[in-house]
Amino acid sequence: MRKYSWVFAFTALVLMSFISTPRKLTIYLIGDSTLAVKSASAFPETGWGMPFANFFSKDVLVDNRAKNGRSTKTFISENLWAPVASSLQKGDYVLIQFGHNDEVKTKASYTPEADYVKNLLMFVMESRAKGAIPVLITPVARRSFDTSGKVKETHQLYSDLVRELAKSVAVPLIDLDLKSQELLQKYGPEESKLLFNHLVAGEHPNYPEGKKDDTHFNELGARVMAQLVLQEMRALNLPVLQYLVKPAN
Repeated sequence: MRKYSWVFAFTALVLMSFISTPRKLTIYLIGDSTLAVKSASAFPETGWGMPFANFFSKDVLVDNRAKNGRSTKTFISENLWAPVASSLQKGDYVLIQFGHNDEVKTKASYTPEADYVKNLLMFVMESRAKGAIPVLITPVARRSFDTSGKVKETHQLYSDLVRELAKSVAVPLIDLDLKSQELLQKYGPEESKLLFNHLVAGEHPNYPEGKKDDTHFNELGARVMAQLVLQEMRALNLPVLQYLVKPAN
């Protein structure tokens, strides 16, 4: 009897080795520092992709591949896109937000308009070829106000390129530039600082001299921007929303 028990146990072990855990539906985030995962040394700077991951149940993996300083050009040239493309499976999502580093001509990451559109289109088409669902996102607004207190457009040209591409190839669009401008206008020139990495000297050990950053968010700002993205996903009625965390009863 012991002999047969050992055989059964061994057989079960072998069979289990061939049984793999079903792969979770994955939401890939690709983009720049405004949504990237930050190191502890950067806190309270927080990318909106960090709190965004907490919106979904354990049935979904939010895989944040965004990196500081990247443009569409460098995301491709540094081989950051290829591993995403090769991992995509049918039903996955790819949320695509670039522009901050593409549009600055003095940066090595600068991407001319035509190349920016070509690169975004490549992300879209390669995602679709795998049966994944691409979603284009306009670059989130920088905190900038004119002397009258009106929020200034900081990405108009490159945001328009995203809008035009989304329309021309029928890709879901989240106009985060527009929505974040509207939000910043509600906060106003002073209170909007509460959303960004603004610190006085001595307030945080990571920034002993203080910090005035109108591009990158703090923890509150990242959560608010992530909520804007989720709000727009609801407006698009994306099927992945069925996997949102359910409120406790």
